[in-house]
Amino acid sequence: MSTRVAIIVLTYNGLADTLACLASLERLDYPRERYCVVVVDNASQDGTPAAVREACPQVVVIENGANLGFAAGNNVGLRYALAQGYDYALLLNNDTEAAPDMLTELVNAAESDPCAGAVGPIIYYHAAPTRVWSAGGWIDWGRGISGMEGEVEDRGQFTATREVDFVTGCAMLLRRAALERAGLLDERFFMYFEETEWCVRARRAGFRILFAPRAKLWHKIPLNARFDKEYLAYYMTRNRLLFLRATGARPRTWFNALVLQDLRTYLSLCLRPKWRARRGRVGMRLAWVDFWRGRFGRLETTI
Repeated sequence: MSTRVAIIVLTYNGLADTLACLASLERLDYPRERYCVVVVDNASQDGTPAAVREACPQVVVIENGANLGFAAGNNVGLRYALAQGYDYALLLNNDTEAAPDMLTELVNAAESDPCAGAVGPIIYYHAAPTRVWSAGGWIDWGRGISGMEGEVEDRGQFTATREVDFVTGCAMLLRRAALERAGLLDERFFMYFEETEWCVRARRAGFRILFAPRAKLWHKIPLNARFDKEYLAYYMTRNRLLFLRATGARPRTWFNALVLQDLRTYLSLCLRPKWRARRGRVGMRLAWVDFWRGRFGRLETTI
């Protein structure tokens, strides 16, 4: 197999997870001379760059010097991959571990379809190895929402590669031609929704987004992960609105997103007794203000 791939592992602290991820990449059955691993560090405070260089001298380490977020941080790696002439770039979370044939299966799926702009694997919970976290993503343009297939046990129902609306940035193989035509990730998002917007952009540029279940990955996200913290509510709320603007959503979609989704969620957080303790409403309020004022990128205010 002659296709060359740059695997980009973005890090911000989490050294133990990063080293475990890199160890799993060393076990890939893809020809070693045809892929490189690039660790892009967003100013970790736990000594990640030095530790990676010592433990994995074959890995390229790029230090950003600041926490650039998911979009801008990964763009540093993508620019490196393009400049070095790689055919594909694989964005990979540092808290993941790959099956030995994951990269081979992703590349096979991409190479079998010249119009494939991005390909994502099936992703399981690391703590529950047969429970699916992501099996491709969907976008409901009527309601202005998106989500991922998953939260089920894998009983053999995921067998065929299929087209989806988006694949998660946790693990997405990007074709060079798609990056050149659609561009890099939109850095206004900082984190969340940037991969969803990129997939929409790539599809409109003539590419397909594929979910390839023969490629397998395990993600160390908690089984009971909740997104009700202030900063998470902020980015998810603000960036969903930015996503709708960037993709040119229709007025009806805006109405459904703002009134039927955001307002209903906000009122529930304020009024329902079991949810009053959640602080997500604070992040939502600031998100609305910043969106309408055009404040994007990293949240600088403490909430």
